[in-house]
Amino acid sequence: MYAALLNNVLVLAVDEAQKQQNKNLSQKYFCPHCQREVQLINKKEGSYFKHLAQVINMSGENKEHALSKELLYTALRKTHFDAQMETSLANGQLRADILASPKLAFEIQCAPLNKSEFRHRHLLYRHLGVKDIWIVGKRHYLEQNLKKSQLIFFRNNQAWQDYYLEINPQQKILRLKYNVLLEPVTNKLHYQIQVFNLNPVGLRNLWHFQPNLQKYQINAQKQKEYLQLQLAQKSLKGLQIAEKLYKKRQTIEDLPPWVFQNFRAVNTCDNVTKYLNQT
Repeated sequence: MYAALLNNVLVLAVDEAQKQQNKNLSQKYFCPHCQREVQLINKKEGSYFKHLAQVINMSGENKEHALSKELLYTALRKTHFDAQMETSLANGQLRADILASPKLAFEIQCAPLNKSEFRHRHLLYRHLGVKDIWIVGKRHYLEQNLKKSQLIFFRNNQAWQDYYLEINPQQKILRLKYNVLLEPVTNKLHYQIQVFNLNPVGLRNLWHFQPNLQKYQINAQKQKEYLQLQLAQKSLKGLQIAEKLYKKRQTIEDLPPWVFQNFRAVNTCDNVTKYLNQT
């Protein structure tokens, strides 16, 4: 972790390490996400924050992270990548879980991660010209409905479209969820799944995986009924859409068929809102 709260202000580890060297200060830092106390670690290869030892020893997520990292590192080395673990980059502002090559890094995220911390790390990678691939642990696995906290981990390429990578160190597998789409109005996900062993053969199969992308089917009437329920229950989404419909002097019956028929990308609003914002 490369940023923490000091007196409710977000500070960088590299800056705090420099201040402590110059002024011999002793400060209390806290995790921006869980609010637990963290410790500033200042080493020759870089500076970073970590949760206090007793918290780490009790954390199943920490064990999951360590095992996942070791398995992926070993598989990459056997695939002839000159991979390195815990590599310091950007003058100590960034610490890659696994730097597979000068232009490719893997981050394994098992613990919670807020958007600001992710953005800080992602932009540092981009500035360095390093592609960062994020693989998530059990806490972040995709299920039936999309959570906002999962959006930061999606990536996109031509073969897989929007995709999501999960790791299961107990089963020693990587799980690729690809061709990920959202239903027109609900937050229900549709995706295809392919599992790869965490070994050199599995990694090669992952690199060269060229799937046939399915076309998902949707029940437009159920999408419409879902919207009607949101309006009737006056949910947050229902109230927002009701206000837009009122301003447009429209009802649900005025909405075009495509808003209930077309799937949408994971980082887009529901089709009803999209339509009402355009008209």
